[in-house]
Amino acid sequence: MRERLFFYLFSLGAVVDIVRQLFPVALGTCSDYQTLLLDDRLSALSLAAGFSPPARGARVLLKPNLVSARGPSWACTNALFIRAVALWFLEQGAHVALGDSPAFGSALAVCEAHGISAALKDLNIPIVEFDRKESCRLSCGIEVGLARAALDCDLLVNLPKIKAHSQMYVSMAVKNCFGLITGLQKAMLHMKHGEGHERFSRLILDLQKFIPEQLVIGDGIEVMHHTGPIKGRKLSLGCLAVAQNSVAFDTAMLHVLGLPSEKSPLWQVSHRAGMAESNIEQIAFPGLPADFFSGAGFVAPANLDPIRFRFFRFICGMLRRLSVSDNG
Repeated sequence: MRERLFFYLFSLGAVVDIVRQLFPVALGTCSDYQTLLLDDRLSALSLAAGFSPPARGARVLLKPNLVSARGPSWACTNALFIRAVALWFLEQGAHVALGDSPAFGSALAVCEAHGISAALKDLNIPIVEFDRKESCRLSCGIEVGLARAALDCDLLVNLPKIKAHSQMYVSMAVKNCFGLITGLQKAMLHMKHGEGHERFSRLILDLQKFIPEQLVIGDGIEVMHHTGPIKGRKLSLGCLAVAQNSVAFDTAMLHVLGLPSEKSPLWQVSHRAGMAESNIEQIAFPGLPADFFSGAGFVAPANLDPIRFRFFRFICGMLRRLSVSDNG
C-alpha cells in the first residue's frame, strides 16, 4: 500500500510540474543494486519525470558510461543497474540494445570486464560497437562522426554514472553523450580543440541537438568522487535520478550534491547560452526533495586538469585502443 501511494504521489507531482512548464527531475533512494531489480522504483520515477513508455516494438538504445575495462567497477554504470533498466523496457515490448564508444578499448571488452555481459546474457541484448557513423556539423563549426545506432533509435536511454571528473568537474548526463562520438575521434578532439574548457564544453553540449527522444536514468547508487573518471574513490550515495532533459538532470544533480554549479564548465556554457534548464529555479523535484541527499559528502576536484592530453598519454591511449580493437 505504501509503495502504491508513493507511486501516485510521484505521478501527481509530475503532472503539476509539467503544467507549470518546469523541468522535472525525479529523485528516489535505493540502497543497493539488487533492490532495484525487485521493485517498481523505475516505473514510479519515470512517470514522475513525465515520461511515457515507448510503443511496443520501439528501438531503445541504452547508453551507459563504459569508460574503461581497466578501472574499478564504480567507474562505469553498474551491471545490475543496466540489467534493471533493460528488463523494464523489455517488459514493455521494446527492442533493446546497448552501445557505447569507450575512451579505451571496445564496448564489449568493457562489458565483459565489469560483468555487464554476464548480467545481460539471458536477455539476449546485443552490445553494439559504435563503428557506423554519420557526419554531423555542430553549431560551433566542428564536424564529428556520431554513432548511427544512436541517431536511428526511437529512444536513447542515457545511463550516466554520477562521478567526479578531473577535467570537467563532474561527469553526468551531458558528458555521457560524448561517448556517442565514434572511435578515436574523441581523443583527437581533446588534442585539436582542447585549448580551453569553454570551447570543449560547447562542443559536448552541441551534441544534444542531434539526439532523438531521450530519457536519463542516473546511477547514483554508488558514485565516484574526489577525482575521476577512472581513479576516484567510491561513495555510497543511494540516489536514483530520472529526467527527460540532460541539462536539467545535470543542473539538478549539482544542486543535490551541494556543488557550486559555476565550477562545472558544461553548466557554465549552458547557462551562458540562456538555457532555461540550467536555472535551478526552473527545475522541479516531484519525487524526493533535493536536500534529501545533503551531507552525503561528495567531493569534486578543487582544480581542473587541462582538456588537451599530454602527448605521451595521447599516443599510449591510441595504441591501447587499437590493440584492444585488433584483439576483438
